[in-house]
Amino acid sequence: MDFEPVFFVRYIHVLSGVMWIGILWYFNFVQIPTMPKIPDDLKPAIGKHIAPEALFWFRWGAMFTVLAGLELARMNGYLMDALTLNASSGYLALGIGMWFGIIMWFNVWFIIWPAQKIALGMVDAEASAKAAAGRRAMLFSRTNTMLSIPMLYCMVSGQNGGGF
Repeated sequence: MDFEPVFFVRYIHVLSGVMWIGILWYFNFVQIPTMPKIPDDLKPAIGKHIAPEALFWFRWGAMFTVLAGLELARMNGYLMDALTLNASSGYLALGIGMWFGIIMWFNVWFIIWPAQKIALGMVDAEASAKAAAGRRAMLFSRTNTMLSIPMLYCMVSGQNGGGF
C-alpha cells in the first residue's frame, strides 16, 4: 500500500476534529451543567487539574483541525472555491462548514482560552473579573456548541454528496 499524504491529512483532520468537538460537548453537556452539583470542597480539583488539561487538548484539537482542514482543501484543489463560497464550484457546503470551523477556532484561541485563564486563576484578577471571564468563556463555548451542529452537517454532507 502506497503512502497517501491526502489520506494522512484527512485522518489528522478527523482525529483532531473528534477531539475538539468531543471536548467542546463534554464542557457544555457534562461539566458546566454538573458544576453546581459538585460539593465546594471538590471544585478546586476541576479548576486546578481537569479543566486546564482539557483546555490544552481542546485548543490544540481546534488548531490541528483547522490547519489540517485547510491543508486538505488545498491538496484537493478546492481551498479558494470553498473559502470564497463559490456556489458554482460544488464546494459551497464545505466552504460554509470551513467558515463555521474558522469562527469556532477564533473563539477558542482569542476569546474562550484568554477568558478561561482569568476564570481559572492562571492570570491574576479580581473575583469580579474572574466571574465575568468565566461567563464570557461559557457563552462563547455555548456559541461554538451551536455552531458545531451546522458545521458538522456541512462538512459531512459536502463530502458525501448531500451538500448544497
